[in-house]
Amino acid sequence: MEALYAIAYEIRVLAEMADRELASLGKTPEKLKAAGSFLMKMFGALAGKGPKRIGALNVTCQLFKVYFKLGTVNLCRSVIRSIETAKIFDFEEFPVRDKVTYMYYTGRLEVYNENFLAADQKLEYALVYCNPRSEGNIRMILKYLIPVKLSLGIIPKSWLLEKHNLGEYHDIVLALKRGDLRLLRRALQEHEDQFLRSGVYLVLEKLELQVYQRLVKKIYIIQKQKDPSKAHQVKLDVIVKALRWLEMDMDVDEVECIMAILIYKNLMKGYFAHKSKVVVLSKQDPFPKLNGKPVNS
Repeated sequence: MEALYAIAYEIRVLAEMADRELASLGKTPEKLKAAGSFLMKMFGALAGKGPKRIGALNVTCQLFKVYFKLGTVNLCRSVIRSIETAKIFDFEEFPVRDKVTYMYYTGRLEVYNENFLAADQKLEYALVYCNPRSEGNIRMILKYLIPVKLSLGIIPKSWLLEKHNLGEYHDIVLALKRGDLRLLRRALQEHEDQFLRSGVYLVLEKLELQVYQRLVKKIYIIQKQKDPSKAHQVKLDVIVKALRWLEMDMDVDEVECIMAILIYKNLMKGYFAHKSKVVVLSKQDPFPKLNGKPVNS
């Protein structure tokens, strides 16, 4: 099998090198696409019964790398169906390194589809079983797992970001803790190119709702310290002032719309007193925790 793995790897790598050379000469790069077609034939030959099928997952992983490189990730679906739903394979019989790579790429696909529970499961598997000495691979997994965890309301520890050189997430985590919308937007702008290349920018951008929730919660806590009997009544004007202090220029109508979204998505329990422009929060659990579940769509 090692010879087969080497052939599949070399086919992909040589095709990438050939395409770079073609592009430098002003010609159409087409070798990687051809390599993908050849690897698909290899997968088909390995997908039958017998001992050779153990190599199918390795070829699948090479195919994923081709499709991600070409930007044709939709082609991964037919291979995934063969692995996961066709009952041809017993996933546990494959080598650990191939299972880790497979879970990493399928986890990334789930991130793109915003299926965060499935992404969490797959990327967590990849992280747990990844070779602990492969720091580069661990960092690659965490680049996608951290946005997924944040979307599920799970905040990573600062030491984890420092240990794996993931400083681009530091201010995003801090913004979530503080309820600081300005800091979140600044962090997204500063690392925009990096997040766009990884395909996680939109995932991180949607964390704004959690930041708004945290901001209102901080206002609620301050009010509770001053007057517990009225803490659950939060004036929209107070939220507007807090946002303006953060240099976020919003009027009462915009804030009311955001509060309505928070209530609709169950990030906040309460209702509006429209005449008085007040959010009346539930006295029991006004800010439900996500606890590993995605924000309601």
